[in-house]
Amino acid sequence: MLTRRTLFAAASGIAAAAVSRSALASLPEPAYAATGASTAPPALPGSGRPFNPVVTLNGWSAPWRMKDGWKEFHLVAEPVVREIAPGMKANLWGYNGQSPGPTIEAVEGDRVRLFVTNKLPEHTTIHWHGQILPSGMDGVGGLSQPHIKPGETYVYEFQLRKSGTFMYHPHADEMVQMAMGMMGMFIVHPRDPNQYRVDRDFVFLMNAYEIAPGAATPKVVEMTNFNLWTWNSRVFPGIDALPVRLGDRVRIRFGNLTMTNHPIHLHGYDFAVTGTDGGWVPPQARWPEVTIDCPVGAMRAFEFDAVHPGDWAFHCHKSHHTMNAMGHDVPTMIGVDHHGLARRIVSLIPDYMMMGERGMADMGEMEMELPENTLPMMTGSGPFGPLEMGGMFTVVKVREGLGRNDYRDPGWYRHPPGSVAYKWPKT
Repeated sequence: MLTRRTLFAAASGIAAAAVSRSALASLPEPAYAATGASTAPPALPGSGRPFNPVVTLNGWSAPWRMKDGWKEFHLVAEPVVREIAPGMKANLWGYNGQSPGPTIEAVEGDRVRLFVTNKLPEHTTIHWHGQILPSGMDGVGGLSQPHIKPGETYVYEFQLRKSGTFMYHPHADEMVQMAMGMMGMFIVHPRDPNQYRVDRDFVFLMNAYEIAPGAATPKVVEMTNFNLWTWNSRVFPGIDALPVRLGDRVRIRFGNLTMTNHPIHLHGYDFAVTGTDGGWVPPQARWPEVTIDCPVGAMRAFEFDAVHPGDWAFHCHKSHHTMNAMGHDVPTMIGVDHHGLARRIVSLIPDYMMMGERGMADMGEMEMELPENTLPMMTGSGPFGPLEMGGMFTVVKVREGLGRNDYRDPGWYRHPPGSVAYKWPKT
C-alpha cells in the first residue's frame, strides 16, 4: 500500500542516489550531530578568528575547514526524522540530518564559502536571512540564482559585514520547505571576542507544525491551525533545560519562522533587550522587559545576570502555544454534568473517560491511550506533580556550583526551608 510514509522513504532514497560521490569528493565533509536531539556543549574554534561559541538548544554548531582564507561549510538539504519529544517522531526536511539544521558560527569580517548539496526530491535554495551580501548570493530562486536541482551542489561566497543574530532558510517552494522544517541559525560574532561578551549564550529557532494525531508528516498547506509549537522542532518535555551558573551573564537569542508572533517570557528575572533584526542594541538604548515579543521573520536577543537561584519557567506567553497536538477541536464542557451519560457510555465502551467538565487539569494526571506517535496535550512532571505544559516551554535552571562549561541538567532545585508556598492553615 502506498502511504505518506512510504512516499517519504522513497523520495529520500531517490534524492540521495542522485548526488554523485565524485562530485562531493572535493567538498568539506558534511557533519552530522553526534548527540542526537540533545543539546551539544559549545566547542571552541579550532581555526580562524577566536570567538565565544553559542549553545544551540537541542542542536549543535556546524564545523568548518579553512581553505585559502575562506571558512568553508557544507550543508546537505535532505529528508530527516526528528524526535519532537520522547514518544513522537516526525518526517521532516532539514539539513545534515536534523531540523533545524546546524547553527553556523563565524566572525565579523570572515569570508565564508557555503556548499549546499540538494538531496531533496525537488529543487531548493538557501537565503541568508539578515546578512548584507551581494545580490547574487541572496538565495532567492529564479530571482537571484537558478534553483538547486536534486543532486546538484551550489556554492555561496560572501564576507560577513556585521555581527549579530541571523537565520537561513529556503526561498524556493517556501510553503512546503519551511513547513517541513528547513531552517537554521547563523551567528556572526564580533571581531573583538570581548565585545558584548557573556558567560552563556543560548540560541534556538521557533517553528510550528500541523501533524494530525497518529501521523508523522506535517500538513504543508496549513496557515493558521498549527498544533505543535516548537523550539528547534522540539516540544516540552523534549526541550532541554538551560543550565546556568549562579552569577553568570546569560544571553538568549531566538528567531521566529512560524506564521505568528510569540511573546517570550522568563520567570524570576527582568532582562535587557540587547539584539534585534538590525543588530546589537547600543548599551545606552537597551530597555528592560520580562516578556519580549518576536514577530514573524524576526530575531531577538536579551541578557540578564543570573543572581536568583532556582528553576524558572521560560515559555511563549500565548497559552495555546504551551500545549501539544490534542489541543484543537476539543469542546468546552466546563460546568456540564454528564456523569449519567458517561455511565451509559461506559456500559458500551468500558475504556471511555469523560474530560473537561471541571477544566482540563485532570489530563495532566491521566494516562490516556493515544494513537501511535502522538503526544498528550499537556505533559511533563516536576518535583510537585504534573507540570501541565507542552509546546514552547522549558526551564532556566540557575545553580550555584556549576562548572564554567558544565551544561548538564542539574536536576530539580532544592528550595531553602520556608521558601515554598504552603497550604493554609498549616497541619
